[in-house]
Parts: sequence; structure tokens; C-alpha cells
Amino acid sequence: MAAVVTVIGIALWVFQLTSGMVNTNMRNLDSWGLYITMFMFLVGLSAGGLIISSVPRAFGMEGFGGISKVAVWTSICCTVLAIGFVVVDLGQPLRLWELFAYSNLGSPLMWDIIVLAVYLILSIVYLWATLRAEAGKVSNTALRVVSVFALVCAVLVHSVTAWIFGLQQGREMWHTALLGPWFVSSALVCGTALVLMVVIALRRAGYLELDQKNVVKMVKMLGAFVCVDLYFFGCDLLTEAFPAGSGADLVAMLTTGALAPFFWIEIIGCAFAAVVAFMPALRRNGLIVVAAVLAIVGIFCKRVQLLVGGFQIPNLDMPAVASGPGLTDAGAALQGAGGAMVYFPAPLEFGVMLGVVGLGALLLLLGLKFLPLRPVSASH
Repeated sequence: MAAVVTVIGIALWVFQLTSGMVNTNMRNLDSWGLYITMFMFLVGLSAGGLIISSVPRAFGMEGFGGISKVAVWTSICCTVLAIGFVVVDLGQPLRLWELFAYSNLGSPLMWDIIVLAVYLILSIVYLWATLRAEAGKVSNTALRVVSVFALVCAVLVHSVTAWIFGLQQGREMWHTALLGPWFVSSALVCGTALVLMVVIALRRAGYLELDQKNVVKMVKMLGAFVCVDLYFFGCDLLTEAFPAGSGADLVAMLTTGALAPFFWIEIIGCAFAAVVAFMPALRRNGLIVVAAVLAIVGIFCKRVQLLVGGFQIPNLDMPAVASGPGLTDAGAALQGAGGAMVYFPAPLEFGVMLGVVGLGALLLLLGLKFLPLRPVSASH
């Protein structure tokens, strides 16, 4: 099934390549859309998974019952998909060459390209070192050193991605020093939630044997990360809204305006995840999976708020200038679904996105089938 979805996505991407980006709903006034939203989201999934895998080794703490290899492979798959969405958003894959041939090392965009490539290589090295350590061919000290570098790079990759937005002074929604730690906290939320879902599914399928206490430890971590993330969000909203000023429009846009559905889905979903995490009677696998799904959906909604919100409030007065989907007939059937949003994806964008996600599912399943990711005694 994952392979079929991937093939369909590739076919739609080829159509996009041959007919042009005009078939998407991205335009000059909203030049980033679903592809970059997914890029931000997947970098978070990737970084969070690697962080919860490398922290126990880096600090000599007790792990989570041998899930490290699965968490790292999940992280690698998400990183590949994040890079895939960058390629799709460029319009033509040959433009990757132009990124390096005519690169501006003073641009945060190039910082992100470089750190993302290093991060992918380091994740693969970390997985290889873990496997070799289990075979007794890499010392625990060397593995700990690699895990420290992996941890630093995982935090750095998300910080640099945040700086791409945070250094844009002309965008009210983006220009805040809080964006770096906010991105890292979001990565910890969705990364932990994704690993939880994968581990519970693999345990149910008989692939892993994992004590429930390790699942409970991860759920508690998820609850703590959710609370920190909501705290950062509250700080940002309070700073914008009080005293009443230009930021009040931004807060109104999130809470009662065009982006309100995404805002309230995030708040309610993350709050539910925290309740499940901190109430022992609710820590049953079914509710844990629901909480993890809602946490991931909540972080995705936050990414939508961030990206679309940056374009929603214009930084210049533009009288008599049309904006958003009104500029094109592409995706006309879905224009109404976006309501007052300045941007809503075209059907083609949804199709390509599903194709890339299908590729990620295919990579994950192939890795679980052919790589030695099952825990052994040395994994613990």
C-alpha cells in the first residue's frame, strides 16, 4: 500500500515538474505552503526521535528498554522526507545544484541545508555505531561520544530551521527570539509521540518485547514536553496581546480568526495528551496512542499557524491587490475550504504530500524488515 501511494505521489510530482508550480496555490504573496509546512513538521519528528534516543546514552541514564535503534531509524526516515519536501518545493530538482553552486553562506537557508545534511549523515553513523557496539566492535565510550554529537546536532538542526523564520523582521508571526526553543520543545513533543506510536504498534505485532514501565516513562516525558510547549506558546501570545497593540490582531487571528480551527485543535489535543500522561488511570495503550496522535496533530496545526500566519497579516499596505488562492484557478474546488486563509493547498499539493509520506512509510517498513533493529541484550 505504501509503495502504491508513493508511485502515485511521484506521478503527481512529475506532472508538477512538467506543468509548473502554477498548479499549486502558492504565489508571490504566500510563497511557501504545504511543502515547507511538512518540512518543518518532519524535521521536528526527526529531531525529537533522535533526542530521546541519544539523551540516555549521552548522560549515562537508564534507557527505554532497547527502543534506541527503532527511534533512530524513525528519525532517519523523517529526515529523508524533510529533504524530499525541500526538493519538491524547489520546483525543479536541478535547482539543488544551484543551491551549492551559488550558495550564500550568510543566509540561514544555507545554514539549514548544511546542518540538515550533516544531521542525516550523523544519524546514519549513530545507528551504525549502535549496531557495531552491540556486536562488541565499538566501545561504549565511542558510542557515547557519537550520541553527544547526535544530540547537539539534533538541537541545532531545529534551531537553525527556526532562525529561517525568526530572522524575518517583516513577518509579525515569525520575528521572535522564542522561536528557537519553541521549535525544540515542539520537536520533543511530536518526536516522543511518534516513537510511542511506533513502539506500541511493534509490540502489538510481536516485533518488540517492551515492559509497560518503559512506555509509561515515555508517556510522562510526553506530558512534560507538552506542558513546556504550551507554556512557550502562552508566553508568546501574552507578549503579543498585552498591552493592546499591533500584536492584538495576531492573537485575534489565531483565537477567533481565520486560523482559529488550527489553534484550538492544537490546544485541546495537547491538553488531552497532558491529561493522559499525568493521570495513571488513563495510561492504557489505546488512550496513549490517541494522546500521541493528538499531540502530533497539534504540533502540525502549530506549523500551519506559523507558516500561514506569517503571510496572513500583510507587512505592507497593498490596496487593490488580490492575494491568496484568489490569484489562480488552481485548486478552485478547495478554495472555499480555506475560508479567510490567505493560502490553502491545491489538490495537487495534497497528492504530492501523500506520496512523500507514503515513501516514508515504505522506508520505515523496509528498515524494520531488513535491518537488525530488534533489541538484543546489549540494547538495554
